[in-house]
Amino acid sequence: MPDYGHSLEFGTFLTPTAQDPDRVVGLAELTEAAGLDLATFQDHPYNPDFLDTWTLLSWVAARTERLRVSGNVINLPLRPPAVLARAAASLDRLSKGRFELGLGAGGFWDAINSMGGGRRTPGQSVDALSEAIDLIRAVWDTDARGGVRLQGEHYSVHGMKRGPEPAHDIGIWLGAYKPRMLRLIGAKADGWLPSLGYAKLDDLPGLNATIDESALEHGRDPRQIRRLLNLTGAAFSPSDAGFLQGPPEQWVEQLLPLALELGFATFVMPTDDPRAIDTFGQEVAPALRRAVEAERTSTGTPTGPVRPVAALTARRPGIDYDAVPHGLRDTAVEPGDKGFAKLRHGYMQRGRPGLVLRPTGPDQVAEALAYALDQDAPLNVRSGGHGISGRSTNDGGVVLDLGRMNGVEVLDAATGRVRLGAGARWGEVGAVLHQHGLAISSGDHGGVGVGGIATTGGLGYMSRAHGLTIDRLTAVELVTAAGEHLRVDAEHHPDLFWAVRGAGANFGVITSVEAVAAPVRDVVLAQIAYDAADTAAFLRTWGEVAESAPREVTAFLALGQGRAGQGPVAQAMVVFAGDDTDAAVQALEPFLKVGPVLDQRAQVAPYPAILVGHAGPHEGGQTPVARSALLEHITDESAEAVARALATGDAYFAQLRQVGGAVNDVAADATAYPHRSANFSLAAMGRRADVLDRRWAELDATARGLYLSFDTRTGPEVLAEAFPEPALGRLRALKAAYDPDQVFDQNFPIPPSE
Repeated sequence: MPDYGHSLEFGTFLTPTAQDPDRVVGLAELTEAAGLDLATFQDHPYNPDFLDTWTLLSWVAARTERLRVSGNVINLPLRPPAVLARAAASLDRLSKGRFELGLGAGGFWDAINSMGGGRRTPGQSVDALSEAIDLIRAVWDTDARGGVRLQGEHYSVHGMKRGPEPAHDIGIWLGAYKPRMLRLIGAKADGWLPSLGYAKLDDLPGLNATIDESALEHGRDPRQIRRLLNLTGAAFSPSDAGFLQGPPEQWVEQLLPLALELGFATFVMPTDDPRAIDTFGQEVAPALRRAVEAERTSTGTPTGPVRPVAALTARRPGIDYDAVPHGLRDTAVEPGDKGFAKLRHGYMQRGRPGLVLRPTGPDQVAEALAYALDQDAPLNVRSGGHGISGRSTNDGGVVLDLGRMNGVEVLDAATGRVRLGAGARWGEVGAVLHQHGLAISSGDHGGVGVGGIATTGGLGYMSRAHGLTIDRLTAVELVTAAGEHLRVDAEHHPDLFWAVRGAGANFGVITSVEAVAAPVRDVVLAQIAYDAADTAAFLRTWGEVAESAPREVTAFLALGQGRAGQGPVAQAMVVFAGDDTDAAVQALEPFLKVGPVLDQRAQVAPYPAILVGHAGPHEGGQTPVARSALLEHITDESAEAVARALATGDAYFAQLRQVGGAVNDVAADATAYPHRSANFSLAAMGRRADVLDRRWAELDATARGLYLSFDTRTGPEVLAEAFPEPALGRLRALKAAYDPDQVFDQNFPIPPSE
């Protein structure tokens, strides 16, 4: 039989003795310390001398950091599959993806029957196990719509809610020897877990062949099924003296043909001897890995993940899937893969990319970028958060998703120095910084990604007190179009540091930023709802009150169409950047006089608590028509233009974000964001571009540029508004130096100078 190319793994099979529970836990910890991958435990619930296996699995997972755990094998008749599915997913999430489901149909039927488990024939056991696998997988499949429904002979559910979703694709490994059970493995399971002693060495080729034949009959590649082996029997058990029989070299010699000729890739040693565990992990496992790797290199054995047939048929033209860099293969997601639904869409745009690459560091970003540029497909970069313009996904192309690069590190709490991964979302950032009494102004949504907001601008709830997000940056790390990893700051590549603060999407893939957070733990938030029927007058008054507020105050105002027969309703979020309630009350009271108040409330809250949104996957939708304008003041003309847009339905939503204050303390040429005289950012959404554009033209006399993140237009006229000269000329020259081939051309591209 061929080598299936699976990576080698090694583990222990420990006795879950109840008489000395600390010992079995200690042996599991030793398993991890010895460098082994897996600890497994017997599951005999009717044995009073054994600990309950599920409780033990949970305890060991909590006591270890890297070690994966599994039953060897879980006794299905005593663990209903619907309950088992949720328990397995829960333990997998709690352990961050370290649980595997070794599963068996159960034995010792007299004992099980006496405990209420019922009696089944061997054939019925196979059918029951098949139904259980279907049920378990259905519970885990949170991408599917509706509840779980199964009407089987042995198990039935009617509309059970799905979830929770496991942290990783839990492998279902079956311990089996009979033909029907082996065929079930080929049809549905992820792994085969026999034990030597129950299956003789001479029998293994034939048993393997039955699995492979069944896999092919069911449209599966036999390589989808991992082969695991419990090394029981006289030939492999540790001796009474506690040492492996023979030196480690002898074990390698014995195990090597099992890996190369029979395809076994996980070797599990049953032992409770600490010295045997240490020898197995420190000497046998590394030596066998080296021997197998050398043989595979010489024979060209294919390795890496094997895609199901459904996934292969969903592949898109123009992408060489077999050429995905080795380090990115295990986490790459394609159409047809589990988890694709959670990665395909942006916040506002639905997509169906041909491949999503998920690097974990700058080196992998460079690999992913080089690979993507060799494909005949578009490339989009996603920092992990949401974006209105929908540039973070595509149809049929490659998406470089930085969501796994989401570290948040406080470098020096005393000075506020922090380091943020580009894939972190601001809800995560806010929560970590809050623990140290720190905050960075960061928009109004917890789902905003660091890589996007920290390169475009960052109009947040504390902008007037502490500036834009980009104003807090001290360094940016990025991978250029040429694959070079650069750290840019005031001393290193200062021209590029200038450019990425405002136009970063054009110059590389941002991998992390360093910033100085402000010493802010709590803020005072006032939420006020107004009757804005006299919209233009209301907006003029709002502007006057907002501009006269102290700079600790930053106010956001959202307006939407009212119900039939009613005028617009305005909702204000007014934030005082600090917890001085007396000063906050004095500063916020004038906002209660802007117009008729329908509702009001105020509270002291942790800064991250006021960031709405969630960290879940984006579901996309119809990309809106969005327009942006920056205003120095809310004039009669601008107020009336917004009022008409809402009254006619040309815009169904409008928002005014207050800037000024600390934002305008920064010189216009200090960053690529030059709009340092504006006091308000106006954004509106509509359904038709031509209609909204006509209405937007009424702002021409009062508008002073635009904010790219709130505008879905592209083209020269948009760039001229976003980057008025001399900023645009300078950016074009830098584009020619750092990205002359316009690799980064999907997110408001700037053409290089000639």
